[in-house]
Amino acid sequence: MKVENLIKPDKTLLGVGPMSLNCVKAASEVSNKFKFPLMLIASRRQIDSAENGGGYVNNWNTKEYSNFVKSLDKKKQIILARDHGGPWQNNIEIKKKYNLRQAMESAKKSFEEDILNNFEIIHIDTSIGNNNKTVSVKNSLSRFYELFEHCNIFAKKNKKKIYFEIGTEEQSGTTNTPEELNYTLQKIFSFCKKKKFEKPLFVVIQSGTKVVEMRNIGSFESPLRIENELPVEIQLPKMIEICKKNKIYMKEHNGDYLSNKSLSLHPKLGIHAANVAPEFGVVETRGLVEILKKNKQTKFLEEFYEISYNSKKWKKWLVPNSKTNKIEKAIISGHYVFSDEKFVILNDKITNYFSKKNINLNKYLQKCVEKSILRYAKNFNLVK
Repeated sequence: MKVENLIKPDKTLLGVGPMSLNCVKAASEVSNKFKFPLMLIASRRQIDSAENGGGYVNNWNTKEYSNFVKSLDKKKQIILARDHGGPWQNNIEIKKKYNLRQAMESAKKSFEEDILNNFEIIHIDTSIGNNNKTVSVKNSLSRFYELFEHCNIFAKKNKKKIYFEIGTEEQSGTTNTPEELNYTLQKIFSFCKKKKFEKPLFVVIQSGTKVVEMRNIGSFESPLRIENELPVEIQLPKMIEICKKNKIYMKEHNGDYLSNKSLSLHPKLGIHAANVAPEFGVVETRGLVEILKKNKQTKFLEEFYEISYNSKKWKKWLVPNSKTNKIEKAIISGHYVFSDEKFVILNDKITNYFSKKNINLNKYLQKCVEKSILRYAKNFNLVK
């Protein structure tokens, strides 16, 4: 399918983070059943090349993941997309303290695997530096040009059609300014013209969304005006107008946990596409917790809390001076441990317990995620 043909004026294209095996199954099931296109947006930490150690989602590497999705997607509704590809976007590059050249080469190899394994959209994000330091706009653009050129040449050589997404994820919780957007687009378009490359399809625009813990605290959801910032319903149309003028589509990141009212505004405001990820992981984790509670399986529940809490994967999501308790932290980080060896052993026991009660645990959890994805699809006018 031609990805650009999926962008409709009265719809918002949905990007789903492949948070787990059940989440991937849920996304495929919902999009095929209701016949609407859906992007699966894999970060490098979730899914990466075998050379880069794969990812935390089902321990898949890029090829295994792509083949699995293809086997499920009978009606060809799924678009494989790379989310936040670039240097130091993979844990190995951080742990091994790669220098710039090593990190750039690693990112190129990762992109090559994406292209060879039928990823159609590639997000190049060069905003992260070594030791998670902020990268200057000049350096970020320089790295982008190198990766963008490499991917274009490699895709052409391998007769693959690739679409690109540009922009970073600062998660500021506010909106970009028109000046910032114009500057970025003009710089990148100038490079495209010089090298005779097609312009990127999407640009990430900060739309006032910010995910922390298990909620969205950005200005999009705020009923109050924010000092020195135009309201979202005034600022965003300005940004979308710039996109329209430059023939590029707007992509929102961090759409998790928004209310139905806020989600239904997306097509009305003209937001072309939006990504949602951690919410689906939390939905599955809550589903697991609830079914264990309902069946009074306290021992299993306590063991799960311990494994998840000890992973410390919740740390990056906490606000300063957070009041979240141990159980809430375990729920935040639950999906990160679904492929952990300790949890796999525990999950076998849990699955066997429910199997004896004629309950398919994974099917139940998949349905929980399907319901959550469907909420977005309906509000984005993808499903009647």
